[in-house]
Amino acid sequence: MTTIKKKGKKPITFHAGGLHETTGTPQGEKIPASKVAKAKAGGYGPLGVKQANLATGALAKGRRTAAKNRRRK
Repeated sequence: MTTIKKKGKKPITFHAGGLHETTGTPQGEKIPASKVAKAKAGGYGPLGVKQANLATGALAKGRRTAAKNRRRK
């Protein structure tokens, strides 16, 4: 289990690599957008919906923010 704690926010606990297991994608490979869309639509069950929403929402937010704040030359 992995927990992300930030000051002033509720901690998020999740199983790292859970969406890979649910979608049948090998660890270390990027999950195809079609599989993420299917998971969000409920094609992998209710757990897959939760995992896909976490991956595209809370976890991806940090990556988007870092890219936005990166210095341009």
